[in-house]
Amino acid sequence: MKIPFNRPPITLKGIEYIRTALGHERLSGEGYFNETCQTWFKSYFKCEAAFLTPSCTSALEMGMMLMGIKPGDEVILPSFTFTSTATAIVLFGGVPVFIDSDPHTMNMDVTLIEKAITLKTKAILPVHYAGVSCDMDNIMAIADKYKLWVMADAAQCMGSFYDGKPLGSFGHLSAFSFHDTKNIVCGEGGALIINDPSFVKRAEIIRDKGTNRKSFFRGEVDKYSWVDLGSSYLLSEFSAAYLLSQLESLEEITYNRIQIWNYYQEELEEFEDKGLLRRPVIPDYTQHNAHIYYMIFPTEKASDDLKSFLNCKGVMASTHYVPLHSSDAGRKFGRFLEPITVVNRQANCLLRLPLYYGMTAKEYSYVIQMVKEFYARYI
Repeated sequence: MKIPFNRPPITLKGIEYIRTALGHERLSGEGYFNETCQTWFKSYFKCEAAFLTPSCTSALEMGMMLMGIKPGDEVILPSFTFTSTATAIVLFGGVPVFIDSDPHTMNMDVTLIEKAITLKTKAILPVHYAGVSCDMDNIMAIADKYKLWVMADAAQCMGSFYDGKPLGSFGHLSAFSFHDTKNIVCGEGGALIINDPSFVKRAEIIRDKGTNRKSFFRGEVDKYSWVDLGSSYLLSEFSAAYLLSQLESLEEITYNRIQIWNYYQEELEEFEDKGLLRRPVIPDYTQHNAHIYYMIFPTEKASDDLKSFLNCKGVMASTHYVPLHSSDAGRKFGRFLEPITVVNRQANCLLRLPLYYGMTAKEYSYVIQMVKEFYARYI
């Protein structure tokens, strides 16, 4: 049996909405489906504004401009994250300051944030790994104390909650991804969620190539022109149409993924009890969306051996990020708060199992069957 690591969710409604978009006169950004998705986000997050973008990377870049990141400004973030979290900072001359992870969640270690703050610190950029929330109450308290911005990289978080509220509701800004590998997808796409009203007007300008075109469409000016920094951060109507169908299926998709995640969690308990691996830890304050099921092993060799065995059996298990503080670009453009011990130890020992919407019981049972076969043969 062949089990891919990921399979993007395909819905008949999505195909129907794309056909509908073809019938509209506007296929570029800011059409009917863009506006409908943005209205959906505003209702879901209870936010000041929401803007669809071509990617989460684009949303992060918009956030850097809104927060006023300039050359030399420092932004604190975890080392264990995707490159976009850091490149968005570096693009505007900022300095990413990498800190270690909490050993239980792989999110940033909140106890290290204050130690990383300097006179140059402008913002904190928490990343909610695997759809599991960071401790946002403590992060916001630190930000308030030092008068810092907070922008969350919530790329993996659609359908996750913190303290009963959807992730994206916390911090001044949040960036989401709808890439094929995420729970909710539109091929390539993202969203910027704005919780601080002072950012809304400028976000409209930045997103639309630095022009005040939105003001023109509202009749506030008689013509639009170039007024600020900006880029082309609009999402096409085709992508927005498919995204809307996904958002309308959010509860169904999340429930399905959680069922699979729970099956893995239950079936692997015996191996954790024997000290052969460590399962994910979900804090009481968060409700996750089953974005990733990962295991952490005592050694890198143990992780590599299981990965090789599963791949040979048709199960595409996968490792994850190379810690950014240890990368060539990380050393060139950023700095890190020493020591970084958790990430150095655990990142190479982490292995993710296949998990996707519509995965059949036969498929996820086979994954566990192969894990058990590995341990029966080799342990």
